Amino acid sequence: MSSPEVLGQFIPLHYHYDMLRDNYRMTSFQQAIAETVRPGMTVVDLGGGTGVLSYFAAMEGAKVYYVERNPELVEVARRFLRMNKVEDRVTIVHQDAATFVPPEPVDVVTCEMLHVGLVREKQTAVIEAFKQNYTQKHGSKLPRFIPEATILAIQPVMQAYQFAGFHAPVPLFQPPSAEVAGTQELGLPAVYQTVIYDETYAHEVSWQGILTMQHAGTLNAWRLVTKNVLSVLIEKQSEVCWHNQYLVVPLLEPIEVEPGDRVEVQIQYAYCTELSDLWSGISQHVAPQTMVRRVSA
Repeated sequence: MSSPEVLGQFIPLHYHYDMLRDNYRMTSFQQAIAETVRPGMTVVDLGGGTGVLSYFAAMEGAKVYYVERNPELVEVARRFLRMNKVEDRVTIVHQDAATFVPPEPVDVVTCEMLHVGLVREKQTAVIEAFKQNYTQKHGSKLPRFIPEATILAIQPVMQAYQFAGFHAPVPLFQPPSAEVAGTQELGLPAVYQTVIYDETYAHEVSWQGILTMQHAGTLNAWRLVTKNVLSVLIEKQSEVCWHNQYLVVPLLEPIEVEPGDRVEVQIQYAYCTELSDLWSGISQHVAPQTMVRRVSA
């Protein structure tokens, strides 16, 4: 079992600073909070980091509890919130987010401990602990969560693994875009798990499915997609979403595929563990129907 520090609690400060430069992340959360939080509401920001989500909520007129375990980040957030003139609306709590219980009922909970496949960080564990602690003190009605859900999917791709002439099939992160240089889609993404945060959810993946190839090529990697539904806008019949970076993981043995070929995939891993547990938990083989069709041809 890895220590909490390894699993996202005490990542270096410069990573938190760099996340502020991610405009897609920042504007997505800002929009979700603006659509959800109203003046007079009370918000809890679990694992508040630099305090930016607390700032967004405070700017919408909310009373905010910022909760963070890392003492360095607590001081950083205190300084930033003061600089942005919202310190009077944000109560800073230096505490493990998994043990925090607000002293009063709250309307919204933000928690951005998100990583591809829901590994590395403690999103699912922290929210589950919060729900248990909160309902024991304040009753069965839960606040609204941002994000509301996370959808996990897997996609077959052909990935270029040549680096200045050096062939090295390694796991790669890439921007969350369908078209990425060096990556060719061989089929559509298949959803292998959905986590809805205000409902009961599993803490591990055990999935088996069949992916049908749409294009010919060499299936040498899986692209893992993590879509976070930050806020469902019922009246507008839309949603605010944010994707983590995609993760492309190589197959040990590439498979030549044709359109219509079917590949059986199994995925087994636990949330909040290491990245290596995610990619080592994926296995695959060509479905029997595909083999029969090829022999007949």
